[in-house]
Amino acid sequence: MKSSKVKTPWYDFYDGVKPHLEYPDISIYNMLEDSMKNREDYISYNYYGTKKTYKEFIAQIDKCARALKSLGIKATERVSICMPNTPEAIIAFYAINKIGAVANMIHPLSAENEIKYFLNISKSKYVIAIDIAFNKINHIANDTNLKKCIVVSAKNSMPVYLKIGYQLTKGRKIKLEKSDLNLSWNDFIKLGEDYNKKIKSNFKGNNVAAILYSGGTTGYPKGIELTNLNFNALAIQSFEACQCLKEKDKVLSIMPVFHGFGLGICIHTVQYFGGTSILLPQFSAKTFDKLLKKYKPNIIAGVPTLYEALLKNKNLDGYDLSFLKCVISGGDSLSISLKEKVDTFLKEHGANIQIREGYGLTECVTGSCLTPMNYYRKGSIGIPYPDTYYKIVKPNTEEELPFGEEGEILISGPSVMKGYLDDEKETKLTLRKHKDGLTWMYTGDLGYMDKDGFIYFKQRLKRMIISSGYCLYPQYIENIIDSHPKVLMSCVIGIDHPYKVQVAKAFIVLRNGYTADDELLKEIKEHCEKNLARYSWPTEYEFRSELPKTLVGKIAYSKLEEEERGKNENK
Repeated sequence: MKSSKVKTPWYDFYDGVKPHLEYPDISIYNMLEDSMKNREDYISYNYYGTKKTYKEFIAQIDKCARALKSLGIKATERVSICMPNTPEAIIAFYAINKIGAVANMIHPLSAENEIKYFLNISKSKYVIAIDIAFNKINHIANDTNLKKCIVVSAKNSMPVYLKIGYQLTKGRKIKLEKSDLNLSWNDFIKLGEDYNKKIKSNFKGNNVAAILYSGGTTGYPKGIELTNLNFNALAIQSFEACQCLKEKDKVLSIMPVFHGFGLGICIHTVQYFGGTSILLPQFSAKTFDKLLKKYKPNIIAGVPTLYEALLKNKNLDGYDLSFLKCVISGGDSLSISLKEKVDTFLKEHGANIQIREGYGLTECVTGSCLTPMNYYRKGSIGIPYPDTYYKIVKPNTEEELPFGEEGEILISGPSVMKGYLDDEKETKLTLRKHKDGLTWMYTGDLGYMDKDGFIYFKQRLKRMIISSGYCLYPQYIENIIDSHPKVLMSCVIGIDHPYKVQVAKAFIVLRNGYTADDELLKEIKEHCEKNLARYSWPTEYEFRSELPKTLVGKIAYSKLEEEERGKNENK
């Protein structure tokens, strides 16, 4: 029996979840507008205590849309947003969508050449940027088509008392270069006061809404064109699959808006069901406890390293977390061991829930598969969303594999991207129409499906280590190392070997209270030798206080690979 023949068993594992949903053929802005009905006085977002209702949020978006039109921006034009999670970032995102333009999302900590690349590939003439990014943008502006940079300070939307404090500390260190490129956010909004024409906002599902970028850990970033339908379907599906979301729920929006997880889940999905997005432009693991105590969020969505920080934080000892009703991990693989540790932590702190792993790619905005609320199958990333189909094939072919057999994960559904920006070749390689009439996205990820339709992710195809002809799977080795009671997290990479081609090296972060020494190293080696085949034993181990992260918080294994290559070159 082939994997694609499985019908997702929603009624067996998701109580009351609809297997098929309706997706209105409207824009992202229109969906927000519709969701506001009967919720005008609900709180849309909270930014350091500045709270805006849905009615106020829509009014802010409309002012921004008029300002954008006053600049002459037309439908289908790309407008870049180079911002952390501030109100201005999400106001601009929805306003750009209202006028039918396309939001090009850029990480504000990107290097000058990276920003130049993102601006040029998107052909952006305007960028809305946080002040700390302005000088970088100013330096490369002459090599782009930029006309104006609308500059926002993180303090803009803060309450008055926090504005003063911010300006006396971080704010006074920010010195903007003099430039005609600079247009302040407040002056930009004022431009729209004289724009009185009616703004057309009835754009459809197949219109491109945003460009996000791939390549978080390796490779040159590709622009991913995502449509209104992609975002709206994600919101509708996520709400249905989560099972526990309700109006007025508070969501800790730690994941950044330039990432599909942050923009699609923590913002658009939350706004769709009438929740409150708690906007945080910067996250510090050291202050995680303060965020939880101050805001008491009902939902947290983050990458595994966020939960590593949760376990490390000693200031939550004995604190009641029963206000949590949904904790989701995505964006990177959650090891079985880390899941068990987080589940134990949650129960010890009064939250009678499990951490739920999601799986997806930016090419389908973000999550497309999720662990059920009250059910877990060890090692599984859950069941596909409604109307989303998975199948497992022999890598880079159409040959379907039987249940339990490992191959490449393919996804088909309404959240799958339109394609890669100006890259027809890569689009055709990734999106392929099969004999079943469906267009399937080739993920480049290895995994398998069991007979009930549960999906098991193994790892990226590119991470596989070939050692003396054997295939080593870093994630599997990491799972074994992480299961040691004194280990918090690990990362395994392939390093060069004179005759085996490559062998495995493990980088290890210990749990609080444990010190790296020869005795502990011996323990971990014995643990690996007991639980791994001999050919996959790491030949080197290195203890670290922390592992390098990408800009969105994933473990940057490619940086560890670069370090090792550098060592070899310097020998």
